Amino acid sequence: MRIGLYPGTFDPITLGHMDIIRRASALVDRLVIGVAINRDKGPLFTLEERVAMIETECAGLSEQTGTEIVAHPFENLLINCARDVGAQIIIRGLRAVADFEYEFQMVGMNRALDTSIETVFLMAEAKHQAIASKLVKEIARLDGDVSKFVTPTVNEALKARFAKR
Repeated sequence: MRIGLYPGTFDPITLGHMDIIRRASALVDRLVIGVAINRDKGPLFTLEERVAMIETECAGLSEQTGTEIVAHPFENLLINCARDVGAQIIIRGLRAVADFEYEFQMVGMNRALDTSIETVFLMAEAKHQAIASKLVKEIARLDGDVSKFVTPTVNEALKARFAKR
């Protein structure tokens, strides 16, 4: 069984993330969405909320593709998370050259830690290349329309979160 790990904070999950998940699911039998617990980033949504969003958004996709898709929270090194879930590959999405420079360094470090785990890069579709969770949150916070960047369920979650503030 080929297992892939697609890590991120997914705060919130966007259409760009969903594009990578959809295409990554064609490469593996089981796709683990590694939901990073990163207290330094100060996430808008709790870990539980982010996991629930991923499970909701990926449920139909898992049925369509026949690929098992699961959310897995982690707070350790990415390479250790990959080992923990039995992943042979780490899947990373790229939007721009700036992403590549950072990811290039990460691959080098991960390869130094474990040469048996490969990293695969998937370029975001052109229509999704500008989408970043950080920008989506900022637009939503300022009462802008983010419906082009997230699913309706996530859009409602963002509206509800910022209505409370």
